[in-house]
Amino acid sequence: MLNNQLIEKGESPVAFDHDCREGICGMCSLYINGEAHGPDRRVTTCQLHMRMFKDGDTIYIEPFRAKAFPVIKDLVVDRSAFDRVQHAGGFISVNTSGNTQDANSIPIPKHAADSAMDAATCIGCGACVASCKNSSAMLFVSAKVSQYALLPQGQVEATDRVLNMVQQMDDEGFGNCTNTGACEVECPKGISLENIARMNREYLSASLKG
Repeated sequence: MLNNQLIEKGESPVAFDHDCREGICGMCSLYINGEAHGPDRRVTTCQLHMRMFKDGDTIYIEPFRAKAFPVIKDLVVDRSAFDRVQHAGGFISVNTSGNTQDANSIPIPKHAADSAMDAATCIGCGACVASCKNSSAMLFVSAKVSQYALLPQGQVEATDRVLNMVQQMDDEGFGNCTNTGACEVECPKGISLENIARMNREYLSASLKG
């Protein structure tokens, strides 16, 4: 409505990110009435219904605010810091010569597989960073570390992965974890704080090996 009115007046519409409208891309991240993605839980901004607000309520919409997420324009922020953290180690090197072992042939305990899948549901929206008073990215990075640390395919590069990703996180200017748990509460996918504990263990182990 607002943008339609602005366009009709010949003014520039308010810029904001959007893409999938299904809560899986994380592009629509906004700070609404003082909460990442608004007052509902386990939803992204694009899944937030107006029925969550009372008739006549004033709705305040802001961009995510963090040193590592500079504002580009209006409600659009640059979250490429997350991409660089991913590039630092959020992957596995696989032999694609044609003799690659089928992943389904490797037995994996159900609990480990389920936990890895839970961690992999992170959509990189940045709600954890926006909700943390220190703008920490620990929940995001730990989810990316955990999804590989729990699986045999991720063990080969486990040491370099956690060291490089944590170093890149620090280089991007994200703050330290506050241990308040706001990130888990506001995360639209409910990523658990257990992942941060796992990453800390992985980091300690990798540091001792180095």
